[in-house]
Amino acid sequence: MTNSKRLKKTNPEQYARLKAEIASPYKGLRQVIYLACAASSFIGGMIFIVQIAAGRQVESALPNLAVQIGVLALMIFLFRLEQKNGKQ
Repeated sequence: MTNSKRLKKTNPEQYARLKAEIASPYKGLRQVIYLACAASSFIGGMIFIVQIAAGRQVESALPNLAVQIGVLALMIFLFRLEQKNGKQ
């Protein structure tokens, strides 16, 4: 009996889940990493905003804030791309 015949004999729901995992392995892990990086970037951005509002080291805080905003935008883009690819 081949592997494909064994898989088809399994529960149809389990078979569909296995096919989805084969199509995009570690999808859940990638999404958790995207969310964790986005949360970290958001917190960092808030710290730099407060630092700028207080008028402390504005010259170094502005580029750092820009990096945090860029990372946050990238993580949101990657998360949405992952969601979009999962629906197709």
